[in-house]
Amino acid sequence: MLNVVVLVSGGGTNLQAVIDAVESGKITNTKITGVISNNTGAYALERAAKHGIANLCISPKQFGDREEFNRKFLEAIDQMRPDLIVLAGFLVVIPPEMIERYRNRIINIHPSLIPSFCGTGFYGLKVHEAALSRGVKVVGATVHFVDEGTDTGPIILQKAVEVQADDTPEVLQRRVMEQAEWKILPRAIDLIANGKVSVVDGLAVIKE
Repeated sequence: MLNVVVLVSGGGTNLQAVIDAVESGKITNTKITGVISNNTGAYALERAAKHGIANLCISPKQFGDREEFNRKFLEAIDQMRPDLIVLAGFLVVIPPEMIERYRNRIINIHPSLIPSFCGTGFYGLKVHEAALSRGVKVVGATVHFVDEGTDTGPIILQKAVEVQADDTPEVLQRRVMEQAEWKILPRAIDLIANGKVSVVDGLAVIKE
């Protein structure tokens, strides 16, 4: 059984997609053991509570400096004993020691086809604003392992989504969620839970 901890800053739509997939059996051999947010008002915490999932808020604002936060944050993660950590819209920089401790056991969902529209400053609606400004015809989402860079870890899954002529950033964001993010994040977790993903020479390899 794969114990999963989900980290999220906002509403938690990707979290809900994962919860639904676990409960429906689309994700097998998996239990969500905890949800952590840096935002006390995050609706994601309510989503977790409604499904009986342990949840807590731990924010950099609660501590004197980032070093103290990093230590307490990592302690909270360790107490949940995760086999896999899922970043589902988590807007806090992951401590380097956490990346090292959970090497190839942290995944992130990013709302673009990496390497396009990714890296520092590209998150949330900003990604879709940039895509529309550039005039691209195809966007999408990527699930990747987390390393020390920003959106630079081994890519596990990607799914493309077509841009429509009358798209606004908000409309495009919703379509990318519905057609890509909510599909490939549960799929990636299921693959990992069933031992079908490995990292070889810096690349994620899937064994179907």
